[in-house]
Amino acid sequence: MTAPTRPIPPVNRRRRFDLRSTALFFVFLAVVLCVLGLAARMVADAVERRPAWMFVLAVLGVAGCVGLRRRIHVARAARRAAAALDEAAREAADALDAPQPRPGRPAVEAVTDHGTLAAAEFGPVADQGATLPAEFETVADQDATVPLEFESGTEYDGLTPEEFEEAVAALCARDGCSAVEVVGGAGDLGADVMALTPDGRRIVIQCKYYDVSHRVGSQDLQRFGGTCYTVHEADVAALVTTSDFTAPALEYAEQCGIVCVDGEALRAWTDGTGPRPWDTAPGGRTAGWDLAGAGS
Repeated sequence: MTAPTRPIPPVNRRRRFDLRSTALFFVFLAVVLCVLGLAARMVADAVERRPAWMFVLAVLGVAGCVGLRRRIHVARAARRAAAALDEAAREAADALDAPQPRPGRPAVEAVTDHGTLAAAEFGPVADQGATLPAEFETVADQDATVPLEFESGTEYDGLTPEEFEEAVAALCARDGCSAVEVVGGAGDLGADVMALTPDGRRIVIQCKYYDVSHRVGSQDLQRFGGTCYTVHEADVAALVTTSDFTAPALEYAEQCGIVCVDGEALRAWTDGTGPRPWDTAPGGRTAGWDLAGAGS
């Protein structure tokens, strides 16, 4: 015995005209138009009778819209910062599970005859008994500084990102920082160079070796801002680049107290004509410099 099959309705079945739904739609539309017309007439009458009050209400309405927009902008910035902190926390947890990164190494830099920075690694001089060339002083302990000679107008073109980190570390050592370490690499959590400033503050630097057309964005600042203070316990946090910063990146850096050193400020720091990053940070000695974008 075969079971009866149900008829399948056609797929492209046209919807039947419903007079009741159409009538209700037009009635609702008429009511909305009447309400809008009545409201417009009341506003016109109020403007005619009391124009000053209507002006005040208009100003208050505009102010309210501006305030609401600003609150939305702040809420978005807070969400982005929370996402960056969450990402930094995950990276920190992954780094704790992963093998420890390579130990920091003192960086010594020199300028070749062609004006290009050349980086070399030296072990602890006091332990190995090695001697440095005559143009450099020997380092007998961790607190000693390495005097370096940087020619004015030195270019950073042609360096690798690792050599650029060495160059920034050498600048810190030249200007009186102690315990200078290059710690960039896998699992560095945003820190490329760490040192102690001449006044004893802990400075953490992230280096971005970018082309001039590639500016540092807010995402780079947010990732660095999520770890420089909470993970690395920095007193001074700085991001040094050979390029420039976007406006949102500078705004975020100013909110978080991160010193931004662009290509122009880096050249001034190298030549000794501009401030050092720890001088432009809160508590530094250089006054009148913008915290975010000292070289802008």
